[in-house]
Amino acid sequence: MSLSESAQYYGGMIELALQRVRYSLRGRFSHANEQNILAGYIEQLLPADWPRTVVDIGAGNGVRWSNSYALLLAGWKALGIEADPQKFELLQRIYRKFPKAQAANSLASPHNIAALLRQYDIEPNFGVLCLDIDGNDYWVLDAILSNFRPGIVVTEINENIPPPLRFIVKFDPNFQLRYHFYGYSIAALEDLCAEHQYGILELEYNNAFLAPKEIAATHFRDTERVYRQGYLNRPERQHRFASNADMEELHSLNPEEGVAFLHDFYATDAGNYYLATSKSALGELIKDDATAKAAEVVPDLESASEE
Repeated sequence: MSLSESAQYYGGMIELALQRVRYSLRGRFSHANEQNILAGYIEQLLPADWPRTVVDIGAGNGVRWSNSYALLLAGWKALGIEADPQKFELLQRIYRKFPKAQAANSLASPHNIAALLRQYDIEPNFGVLCLDIDGNDYWVLDAILSNFRPGIVVTEINENIPPPLRFIVKFDPNFQLRYHFYGYSIAALEDLCAEHQYGILELEYNNAFLAPKEIAATHFRDTERVYRQGYLNRPERQHRFASNADMEELHSLNPEEGVAFLHDFYATDAGNYYLATSKSALGELIKDDATAKAAEVVPDLESASEE
């Protein structure tokens, strides 16, 4: 390990120790009130016979802004998945203190996530999923809900984009987070939930809480109301999310104007996202894109066979 790498590593260790003390003193490890909201839903909704297992994808160092660390402290089984090598080293060190915790240094994608969870013996109906990877979240969540049935899901959305606008960043294995361009909107999440028989319980700024209908159907809430109460109408929102000011205009536009605004705002990423005002229109965009990609593959196969 070079001198600079050693300094970075031990600096990270010191910061991690300080974070554990700081967040313990304030009574939560999550960024806002996610930890307490999650605890409430676990107590209220999660059946006693569902495994007390948490999967945290994009776990970071395991402590800072963690929605799962309090569950480890409570004795839950855990799998933390983190792609960044330096954060993973810290995550691994934290998890060593918990006999039922495992850490995986892996980039989560829709193609590997089901196999990865099975590799670590994650139960089909595990208790809690925390998902925050700043890019391909929609596609990874879709893959998980196609193969598993987590009881409570906490997933980050792109809070800038109000319903009914459906926005999804296209899957990109090499995605890099950039200014306001990440993830998916709450209306796109609503559609994904409907596809998998889940529903939205609550929004805490940019973290949405979900559950399957068999344990929480009577607790599902209207998406527009959830968005207003959980983000848009919060009195401290503009201070807490000051960097969102240049997208504030979206909240005064009708859906068609909102689409035009976003196409202009994301001009440098044209072709890298889906955007529509309805579920059916979004579905057509995704279908057309899949058809176009399939058509590109056929000529390649034909060329290879000719050779």
